[in-house]
Amino acid sequence: MREDNVIKRHCVEIERCNQRGGRMLSVVDLLEAGTITPELAAYALAAIGRGASFLVGARPGGVGKTTVMCALLNFVPRDVELAPADGLEAIAAGMESAAPRRCYICHEIGSGPYYAYLWGEELRAYFELPSAGHTLATNLHADTYEEARNQICTENSVAETVLRRVQLMFFLSVRRSGRSATRRIETVWESGGSAAHKQLFSADGPNPGLKPSSLVSAQELARARQALEQILKSGARTIEEVRSRIIRLWK
Repeated sequence: MREDNVIKRHCVEIERCNQRGGRMLSVVDLLEAGTITPELAAYALAAIGRGASFLVGARPGGVGKTTVMCALLNFVPRDVELAPADGLEAIAAGMESAAPRRCYICHEIGSGPYYAYLWGEELRAYFELPSAGHTLATNLHADTYEEARNQICTENSVAETVLRRVQLMFFLSVRRSGRSATRRIETVWESGGSAAHKQLFSADGPNPGLKPSSLVSAQELARARQALEQILKSGARTIEEVRSRIIRLWK
């Protein structure tokens, strides 16, 4: 399949997550808005670009969980297809084969008759997809790692060792001042897969910024930083333009 058609299919799947209309935002938009720092964006490109699963959390609605998730979906490896995890049938099909490699999108961890929302049995099956060679991307109503773990492990009986298959957890906040609102990633948690998640990034506190990663080396981080700088200099902005630049620069 031609590269432009691959990019189009990729971005169509991202657009399916669009609940509010308008243009889906890219990492360029998030950087300009201060939602994500340049350092953290480079880390995310390096980690997700080498196949890390991830989730985005924020307790209130309208904070931008889906927006951030979709911007980060542009970082998946070039040979990974995006696919909706819209029920047990789709999940079972993924468990049967690792080819093609897919990133399965759960539009939200939650109950209710909404498209690609997963809870209970379906959510437990979803978390098994990495054992078949696929990756995961989702979001949920949780402000902290502890809240996310409680929803997934306690309320849905997903084993904590299975939760570690989601190597990255990003947690957002929104700060309002009058009519304006500032959204930003407050914390990031990381697991290498064999150990419990540890906090990797904090926007505030005595030691803000990014700590050393078990997933991304210093060399990979530097290379990702250079790739993002080239994307910003190119003038790319839409998810299509940014995806095109990523798959050419990040191989």
